[in-house]
Amino acid sequence: MEELRYPIGRFDWQSPGTAEARREAIAVIASTPANLRAAVAGLSEDQLDTTYRPGGWTVRQLVHHVADSHLNSYVRFRLALTEEEPTIKTYEEARWAELPDARSGPVEVSFTLLESLHLRCVSLLDSMSGVDFARRFHHPERGLMDLDLLTHLYAWHGRHHVAHVTALRRRMGW
Repeated sequence: MEELRYPIGRFDWQSPGTAEARREAIAVIASTPANLRAAVAGLSEDQLDTTYRPGGWTVRQLVHHVADSHLNSYVRFRLALTEEEPTIKTYEEARWAELPDARSGPVEVSFTLLESLHLRCVSLLDSMSGVDFARRFHHPERGLMDLDLLTHLYAWHGRHHVAHVTALRRRMGW
């Protein structure tokens, strides 16, 4: 079950903290919308409504979740860059995934959002200095986090969910 839940492994909460590692993470973030789109390309409505693991979300919910999550991440970057250690708001991702737009809405809507959002996000990340990546915000559950770690987290997050879909396709022979 662990492999189905974490097909690329769990996130390592220790940031490498190097400019090269950040560049690699930003490249992953830049490629996430295209990689996710490719992972779901050609799936039928029934396949989109298949859970990627027992007890997990459907592929459709997963696509909407990535857009929701990365939108929240983008706001966190902007807050940390413009305020001194702001406390961010968490959100109930599992409950968001149960809302009607996530359960049955067309995935194209979230792809459009994700593609535009990532253009903005990558532009912002590319403009940031090492000092900017050291800026922090307070996460109510995780404590102080810096933007370097957040960059790596969202690179992992995109890869993690793309792997959910590609692993499902392999298992199902799609």
